Amino acid sequence: MYIQPHDVEHEFPEYKEVLHEMRSQDTRLADLVEEYERLNADIVDIEENDKLFQDFEFEEMKKRRLMLKDQIYFILRGEQH
Repeated sequence: MYIQPHDVEHEFPEYKEVLHEMRSQDTRLADLVEEYERLNADIVDIEENDKLFQDFEFEEMKKRRLMLKDQIYFILRGEQH
């Protein structure tokens, strides 16, 4: 099965250069991106390898990934929340 990429660079291709620059200057952004990437890797691992999981836990992981994505986007747009 093909899994759609959800890494930060695929999610925000228009901010690719800004993202790299800002990560080195903004520790909050760097931490959010690191957590996002780690969580995304766990989700992809479950999806690609048909690993056993609890539906509730898996949905919570996906919701957390979405929340992190929103926070990253707000920072990239200069809308600190």
